[in-house]
Amino acid sequence: MKCLHAASEVAGFAKTGGLADVVAALPLALQARGIDCAVVMPLYRACRNSTQPLKPLDLRFRLPMGNRIVEGRLWESTLPGGAVPVYLVEQPDYFERDDRATGRGIYQFTNDAGETLDYEDNSARYGFFARAILEAMRLLNFWPDILHLHDWQTGLAGVYLHEIYQPHGKPDLRGRYASVRNVFTIHNLAYQGMFWHLDMPMLGLPWGLYTMERLEFHGKINFMKAGIIEADRISTVSPTYAKEIQTTLLGCGLHGVLMQRNRHLTGIVNGIDERVWDPSLDPHLAARYDGANITGKARCKAALQQHFKLDVNPGTPLLACVSRLAAQKGFDLIESIAPSFLRRGVQLAILGDGDKVYRAMLLKLRDEFPHQVGVHLGYDEVLAHRIEAGADIYLMPSKYEPCGLNQLYSLKYGTIPVVRATGGLADTVVDASTENFAMGRATGFAFLPYTPAAFAQALERALAMYRDQPKQWQLLRQTGMLQDWSWRRSAGEYERLYQETLQEI
Repeated sequence: MKCLHAASEVAGFAKTGGLADVVAALPLALQARGIDCAVVMPLYRACRNSTQPLKPLDLRFRLPMGNRIVEGRLWESTLPGGAVPVYLVEQPDYFERDDRATGRGIYQFTNDAGETLDYEDNSARYGFFARAILEAMRLLNFWPDILHLHDWQTGLAGVYLHEIYQPHGKPDLRGRYASVRNVFTIHNLAYQGMFWHLDMPMLGLPWGLYTMERLEFHGKINFMKAGIIEADRISTVSPTYAKEIQTTLLGCGLHGVLMQRNRHLTGIVNGIDERVWDPSLDPHLAARYDGANITGKARCKAALQQHFKLDVNPGTPLLACVSRLAAQKGFDLIESIAPSFLRRGVQLAILGDGDKVYRAMLLKLRDEFPHQVGVHLGYDEVLAHRIEAGADIYLMPSKYEPCGLNQLYSLKYGTIPVVRATGGLADTVVDASTENFAMGRATGFAFLPYTPAAFAQALERALAMYRDQPKQWQLLRQTGMLQDWSWRRSAGEYERLYQETLQEI
C-alpha cells in the first residue's frame, strides 16, 4: 500500500500546533507497518531555516490561478528521525513570507495595532497548494492508493482530484488518478478556511460547484466543507469529537453535512512520538525518570521552580499549562479560579501565546503573585518538555478539544491532568472516581459542566489526593505512565481505515 500525506505544516519544518506533530509522526508509524509513505507540504521560510536538509529537484510545474500562471517547484527532504520522504512545494510569493521577527506567521500576521489577521490571499495560497499536491504525484511518479489530506488547507485537493485530474485529458494519467482514494482528517473543525465566492474563477473551479450540496457555505467558499464532501472516508482525531461535531453545539455550522456523511466518519485518537516525548530519554530534563523509578521528577520540579523564580519547595503543588492562549482552551475558567488557589499556596507555570486579553490576564496574575506564578509568552519547545516533567498537575479545562496532545504528554511524564471531559480529553483521561481507582483505571481528574465551580471542584479533588494520599497519588501517576498512547496504536487504526476505504472501490 502507498500513502501520500498532505498538510500545511510538519514538525521539524514549520509548526503552529498539533497538526504538525501528527504529520511528522504518523507516516513514520505507518511506514513501520509496511506502508510506503511520503509527505507533501509548502516550502515556507521556516523550512529553509530548519535543521532539516533540503535538496532542490528539477521538477517544475505551472498552474493557472485566475488570469495568471503561477510556477512551482519541488524540493526534497525527509521526516526528522526517519526515512520517509518529504516533498516541499516552492512558490516564494505564496509561502516564503513568514518572519517571526516581524510578526509574520505562515497563516497570519500581526498588524501595527497588535491584531492577528489572516493573510488576504490564503484562498489562492492553499488553492495552489491543493493542486500542487496532485501535480507532485505526476512529477514524482508516486501514485498513492490513499491520498491522506489533513485539515482545511488541503480541502480543495479532493475537488481538484475529482473534477480535473480523474477526468484528465491524457488516458494514462486519467487511469492513474482514477485509482487514488481520498481520506480527509479534521484536526479542528473550528478553523474552516472560508473565502468570498468570487474566488471561484481564480481557483479554476466552475460555478456549478458553488451550491449548497458542494462548496457554498453561507455565501462563501468553505475549504473544510469541500474536504468533507469530496472524501471517500473522513476521520477526526478522537471518537468523542467525531460525535460532538455532529451536534449544533460543536458542529461549527457543518453538523448537518457531517451527519449526512456519518457512515464514512470515524474517530482515531492521536498518538505521541515517544522518540521525542519520553522522560526516560528526554535530553532536555534536569533528570530522567520512568514509571519504575520516578525520583528524578523531584529534580525536574526544582529546576522548573528555579527557572520561573518561584519558591523552591518540593511540597508545594505546582500546576502548569502549555497552550495556545485562546478561548477554546478554557483560560476564562483559569482566570476565575486561579487567584483563590494561589492565595492558598499553589504555584502556576504557563507557557503559550495568543489572544492579547489572555496575555494581559496572565501577566497581571504574575504581578499579583510574583513568587508563585511563572509566565513565558511565546513558544519554547525545550521549556515545554521541562514543564511537563516538572509540574505536579496539568490544567486543560478546554471548551472543546478535538484530541489534545498535552494531556498525553502529561500522562507519560507522570503529571496528573485535570481536564474537562470533552473530545479527546474524554477519550484519554479516566477520572479518579472511587470506582475507577478501585479498578486500577484512573489516570486523572475530569469535570463536565463548563463552569468555574466544576473546574475548581475537580482541581480540589486533585490537590486533596496530592496532599493527603501520597500512596494513591503515586499509583495514579504510575497508571498514567503505563498507558499506551503511542503512534503504533493509532497507526494500526489508520491502516484498518485505509483498507476499508480501498475495499469500497
